[in-house]
Amino acid sequence: MGATEWPPSIEDIEISGIAYDSREVGPGGLFVAVPGFHTDGRKFLAEAVQRGAVVAIGEPLQQEALSSLPLPYIEVNDIRIALANLACAFYGYPAQQLCTIGVTGTDGKTTTCNLISAIFEAAGLQTGLMTTANFRISGQEWENATRQSTLEALEVQQYLRRMLDADVTHAVIEATSHGLELQRVRGCNFDVGVVTNITHEHLDFHKTLDNYRRAKARLFEMLDPGRDKGLGIQPAAILNRDDVSYDILKPYCRVPILDYSIDQPAAIRAVDIQLNAQSTRFHVLLPDSELMIETQLVGRFNVSNCLAAITTAYSQGIRPAAIAEGLAHVKGISGRMESINEGQPYSVIVDYAHTPDSLEKVLATLRPLTAGRLMVVFGSAGERDIQKRPIMGRIAAQMADFFVITDEDPREEDRTRILQEIAHGAEVVGKRQGRDFLCIADRTQAIAAAFAQARAGDTILLAGKGHEQSIIVGRQKVSWDDRRVAREELRRLQ
Repeated sequence: MGATEWPPSIEDIEISGIAYDSREVGPGGLFVAVPGFHTDGRKFLAEAVQRGAVVAIGEPLQQEALSSLPLPYIEVNDIRIALANLACAFYGYPAQQLCTIGVTGTDGKTTTCNLISAIFEAAGLQTGLMTTANFRISGQEWENATRQSTLEALEVQQYLRRMLDADVTHAVIEATSHGLELQRVRGCNFDVGVVTNITHEHLDFHKTLDNYRRAKARLFEMLDPGRDKGLGIQPAAILNRDDVSYDILKPYCRVPILDYSIDQPAAIRAVDIQLNAQSTRFHVLLPDSELMIETQLVGRFNVSNCLAAITTAYSQGIRPAAIAEGLAHVKGISGRMESINEGQPYSVIVDYAHTPDSLEKVLATLRPLTAGRLMVVFGSAGERDIQKRPIMGRIAAQMADFFVITDEDPREEDRTRILQEIAHGAEVVGKRQGRDFLCIADRTQAIAAAFAQARAGDTILLAGKGHEQSIIVGRQKVSWDDRRVAREELRRLQ
């Protein structure tokens, strides 16, 4: 059934709100029965009715169940498309009146989104932001505590409406592979698509790397050269010439491509890169000019993130001075290369690195900045991509002097088995547990063990959690913050 082909008996029902969680249904509400990863939303139809739902929509039910329902039930073939379409309609299609910028990739999405937002604000534009770490609407910012990088379509459209009502003109949205595959960003009418990189991640969900890449490509398929919002927007696909994603995504682009690079010929390039422990300086060669960038973000990978943001801004005619000003104002991103200082004689860094590529890049960045030993505390999430576990163990073994393998989010998996699978990757390259690394499931104890090993001049990286405010054990979210735990342990040692 199409989005507007309602049965005649319910055409006049007034809907007060939409919910896909039965606990959020209110009187006069429409309940969208979305299948989850652990349970089917159709199991909660009775609860939705009790809470006041007047109509429900979902994928087909057996006739027996359908006839016993005490409310109209609209059957659709794809409930996630239906949810996105309903959300767009309910909130008045806000993306049609905004310049919407989608950022995808395996690593660097949150940082790049924040950099784009900072540049646009430096140019005097009102921006909105939705990322793994934070939300922002016209200068008002708060943390993303949902543990979802891309929210469900209902919340995405709600936030876009809030942005529009707050006079935002440019919305920057982190578009994950899950968000793209599950139709969460359907109806965002993206004008600009940006990619950071595509490496190994989320194979638990996508099953193959080809499927994962195909999901990322959806963002660029959504860019429509014929779309005209009347806002003076220049549709563009922003691609990374240094990454394998360039050749993968290029065939899907129907709008002009603007590429960026550190190592390859590209429209926009970074040269003369100067890295140190506190900041990064580099020149940017634009098609018609050049500029000097100084940022407090450190590491070569952050030069690439800056280039993605610079190229996005350039595509929309942002002047070079505003680009440089915006990047200079970014002090740091929550849980990304965040330094924890309680007066200890060694460095403690918290970073969200939870993929093989990001772990490798962060360790490579910290190595030349470390006078002593480089250590890392990390894990790998339960019920997620198991193929990356031994890879991460090998990377830690090859790039760190000592490491502690611990919980990330074990969920309902056996914690010991996860640690063993990571450890196997280290053992294959000759490392031995007890001598070169430890396996300690309890993350607090793991951090304490690493600190106990530390000497003056060492660097300890706490990887995988970053900004996150919880750790998932079983199906419970337990309050957690690597930064808080690190500070508490450092104070205890003083």
